[in-house]
Amino acid sequence: MIELIRDAYRYRDLIWALALKELKIRYKRSFLGFLWALLNPLLQMVVMTLVFSTIMKIDIPHYAIFLLSALVPFTFFSQSLSYAAESIVGNGDLIKKVRVAKLVFPIAALVSNAINLFLSLIPLAIIVLVMRHPFHWTWIYLPVPLLALSILTLGASFFFAAANVYYRDVAHILQIILQVWFYVTPILYDINFFPQKFHWLFKLNPLIYALNGFRLSVYNGQLPQMQSVVASFVCGFVSLYIGFRIFRRFQDSFVFYV
Repeated sequence: MIELIRDAYRYRDLIWALALKELKIRYKRSFLGFLWALLNPLLQMVVMTLVFSTIMKIDIPHYAIFLLSALVPFTFFSQSLSYAAESIVGNGDLIKKVRVAKLVFPIAALVSNAINLFLSLIPLAIIVLVMRHPFHWTWIYLPVPLLALSILTLGASFFFAAANVYYRDVAHILQIILQVWFYVTPILYDINFFPQKFHWLFKLNPLIYALNGFRLSVYNGQLPQMQSVVASFVCGFVSLYIGFRIFRRFQDSFVFYV
């Protein structure tokens, strides 16, 4: 962990430059450019709200806010993993030419999507105001679940970035995993729709703790219980420890496979 923090700080300028480069490439030749960071969550929300609250009749007050309060952080998680999985392979030419700490590439992928995440909070706040949902003071708590989620995401990013170097199928399999993960995580629905005896199954999902903290702050105006906060950080640091150990173990051989 000391090595991770030291190298991340040492290469902070390069990480920032790579993150901005990623964003510029993502929106290159796009008429709306960075506005898509605002429009994407809104469009997803509109479609899903129509399907689940109008067609499937899910009876949740202010369903659009309920949905977006979990969809925004999950989108950050899924996009970060997708871009991180390709980060080493996609920068193969640079890795072969320049001696640089390999960890900068997954971190840069996370930073670029973190910028998207913060931009996505703008349409979320607008929807809250337009729908006249209470703007709770608990919004100031959002950095806590976002930090826990970022730690969890970074650990998983290291793992998938390393695995994809040796097995290019990993990037494709990851997309299937993320789709399944989306539906087994209480994003479209409330966990209370299920009997209490099944709730322990959801608690096996490491994402649920950070997403629940985010949703409680925005939608319910509540703070999560302390054990939920602790669980979110425990899941995050376990993910980071395992992911970075695997990444560090194999990083010296990346140059032969990219």
